Amino acid sequence: MLSSSFLPTEHLSLPDHPGVYKYFNEENELIYVGKAKSLKKRVSSYFNKNAGVNLKTRKMVKEIRRIEITLVNTEFDALLLENNLIKKSHPKYNILLRDDKTYPYLLLTKENFPRIFPVRKVIPKKGTYYGPFASVKAMNNVLELIRELFTIRTCKLDLAPHKIAEGKYKVCLEYHIGNCLGPCVGLQKEEEYQQDLEQAKHILKGNLAVAKTYFKQEMQYQAENLQFEKAQLFKEKLESLENYQAKSLVASPSINNLDVCTIVSDDKSAYVNFMHVKNGSLTTSKNVELKKKLDESDEQLLLTALIRLQDQFQTDAEEVLLNIELTEPIEGLNVFVPKIGDKKKLIELSLKNALYYKKEKALLLGLNQDKKDRVIRQLQQDLSLPEIPDHIECFDNSNIQGTNPVASMVCFLNGKPAVKEYRHYHIKTVVGPDDFASMKEVVGRRYKRLLEEGKPMPKLVVIDGGKGQLSSAVDALKELGVYGQMPIIGIAKRLEEIYFPGDSYPIHIDKKSESLRLLQRIRDEAHRFAITFHRNLRSKNAFGTQLTAIPGIGQNTADKLLSQFKSVKKISEATEEEIAEVIGASRAKTLIAWKEKNKGA
Repeated sequence: MLSSSFLPTEHLSLPDHPGVYKYFNEENELIYVGKAKSLKKRVSSYFNKNAGVNLKTRKMVKEIRRIEITLVNTEFDALLLENNLIKKSHPKYNILLRDDKTYPYLLLTKENFPRIFPVRKVIPKKGTYYGPFASVKAMNNVLELIRELFTIRTCKLDLAPHKIAEGKYKVCLEYHIGNCLGPCVGLQKEEEYQQDLEQAKHILKGNLAVAKTYFKQEMQYQAENLQFEKAQLFKEKLESLENYQAKSLVASPSINNLDVCTIVSDDKSAYVNFMHVKNGSLTTSKNVELKKKLDESDEQLLLTALIRLQDQFQTDAEEVLLNIELTEPIEGLNVFVPKIGDKKKLIELSLKNALYYKKEKALLLGLNQDKKDRVIRQLQQDLSLPEIPDHIECFDNSNIQGTNPVASMVCFLNGKPAVKEYRHYHIKTVVGPDDFASMKEVVGRRYKRLLEEGKPMPKLVVIDGGKGQLSSAVDALKELGVYGQMPIIGIAKRLEEIYFPGDSYPIHIDKKSESLRLLQRIRDEAHRFAITFHRNLRSKNAFGTQLTAIPGIGQNTADKLLSQFKSVKKISEATEEEIAEVIGASRAKTLIAWKEKNKGA
């Protein structure tokens, strides 16, 4: 492999050769990895104005500041390298498999009388790992079969030869019920144990035919030597293996070692089913969802999923069945779309799984949407509102002993916070701690602004407070001429009472109601937002007071310094030259002189 780096303007000098290209932004972050049969043609297509690239791709191209390429021998090698780079770096414009599970493996340990047991973390030095398995159930089925057919120990004892010879151990219950032959006390030789283990390995690899042949030969050998009980034992094991194979058989046993990958998609996502088939038996089946990032084609998405799933499940398939044709064959990847026979049936089975997964995802999304709709519909019913309150705004004031009075407005759309619509307000027309007048001011300012900009009004306005704050907000709406155009309520904290304008008595919503919990959440969010703003403001003013105490430094100068350096500590650490750039040489000298005079004070 050969790597090189280019600037976007130099893309025409790229080679006409298979490889991988990497795009970096201004912060030198990797934002996209792609593979190409011809690097020159593929990379150039991003910068060709006549290529008709979509808006998402144009957005990405605007961010590109540097290009890196790596040359490989074939397009298949490029696919593998692309997969490794995406898995390692997670670039923001690359599609990712929406699957954060850790999968189980079966570990064959490196020790005397090796054990087989399930694990999730792979530590290569501990032994040989088989898997990963797509589900715990699939793994347990294989493990149960192995333990049924072979006497593999399950204890954690260190069976070093000298410890067995010294008689350190005693046989356990597993020996007495016939699941172990007692290697811990020397009743089973390691050579005999390894014989069972070799057959277990074939089953772990999916080679059931080898194990079946072994049991048949042993059964016949024992029968010929008149060891009928032993022959019967091998016959029972052969039947267990055949029953297991019959349950997992999905195609003719002659179909060996292939992967099946099918895709269905919509505007936003693709749903892929992946299966591995060995000797006609389905050993792996996995569904994944891929979110489209740059309006990728089904072919791109299918190839991406195929390579990543083959890597994840470590398959060594000799051929791959797909449900869509590739525009061009990929050297090194043996794929085709079957039209008839058992292989066609495998595609139909895989596609059935992909379609079911898509339907399941849509149903889950619909249930989540129904839940959101249910809560705001319940709120509409509880408050007897004329429309579904899918746009709610809530106001709160904050001041401590009359200092730095501020207010906040939070917005919820479809029952969820719309953080970009949140607003902070400095109280401008009110002197002293007057919550009622402050509420009237901010409500008036908010809806005057919406009227001027022609933006839609909320379906419900919530005031954090009782009748007094609610009346002030109503006065503001009346002055604007919009009172009655949107419902407005007040929510009092003490008993969670809901007040409507003009009503003498509040209403109470069931304390366990989802609609009340939504109102409480909105009210608490408005309070949090106001308090945070108030604290920041007080902190800034405290810094400003320290600075304005210095002779010759006024409020405007203090504001400039705080705006530039963010804190008094950082101002005190700045040099005279850095300060002079902000407030001029004369005031900088004054500030430095004061700082030197009061050092250590």
